[in-house]
Amino acid sequence: MATIKIKKVRSIINRPNRQKLTMQALGLNKMNKVIEHEATPQILGMIKKVEHLLEVVK
Repeated sequence: MATIKIKKVRSIINRPNRQKLTMQALGLNKMNKVIEHEATPQILGMIKKVEHLLEVVK
């Protein structure tokens, strides 16, 4: 399966608790941290929910 790299570019301060938990579930806890996940429908849905806080790295 294909992989996708995501990078945290915005803070989760003053964000709803749901978005904070989604970021934690993705493994993004520090700024500019890059994580590689498999591109499953579940991961893509999580990325879609917090896409304003992330950047997809090629």
